[in-house]
Amino acid sequence: MWLLFAFISIPLIEIMLFIQLGSLIGLWFTLLTVLITAVIGTILVRAQGLAAVSRLQSSFSKLENPSEPLANGAMILISGALLLTPGFLTDAIGFAFLIPAVRLGVYQYLRSKFSVHQFHMGTRQHSSNSNHTPYPDNEAQEILTGDYEDVTPKTSETKPSGWTKH
Repeated sequence: MWLLFAFISIPLIEIMLFIQLGSLIGLWFTLLTVLITAVIGTILVRAQGLAAVSRLQSSFSKLENPSEPLANGAMILISGALLLTPGFLTDAIGFAFLIPAVRLGVYQYLRSKFSVHQFHMGTRQHSSNSNHTPYPDNEAQEILTGDYEDVTPKTSETKPSGWTKH
C-alpha cells in the first residue's frame, strides 16, 4: 500500500516543486538546474560507486561480512537512479544517499530490523578428528545403478501446420 502511495505522491510533489521553482527562477533556469544536478550526481555516483566496489572486493578478500559494503553499493545505485530521475525531491533524496553518514544511518537502521543468523564465506575446512559432518544430508543417500534405453521417437508424429513447404 505504501508503494502505491509513493508512486502517486512523489510525481505530484515533483510537479508542484517544478511549478514553484519555475515561477521563481523561470523555465530555462529550472531545466538547467535539473540538467546540472543530473550531471553532478552522475559524477559523484561514479566516484563513490568505484570506491564501494573496492571496499566490497576488500571485504571478500579478507573473508569479512560484506553486508555493509553491499548496502552502501545498493544505496549508491539507488542514489544514481534518483539523481537521473528529473525532479527536485528525488535529487534531494539522491544527494542525501551520497553522504556516507546518511548511508551509515540507513544501514544501521535496516540492520536493527533484520538479523543474519549465519554467514559463511569461502570453503569449509574441517579437521579429520572433528565429529562435525560438513554435509549431513548426504549421509543417508543411496546410489542407484542401472541400464536405460532411450525410447524417444526418431521422427515427428505431428503433421506440418500448412504454413511450411514440405
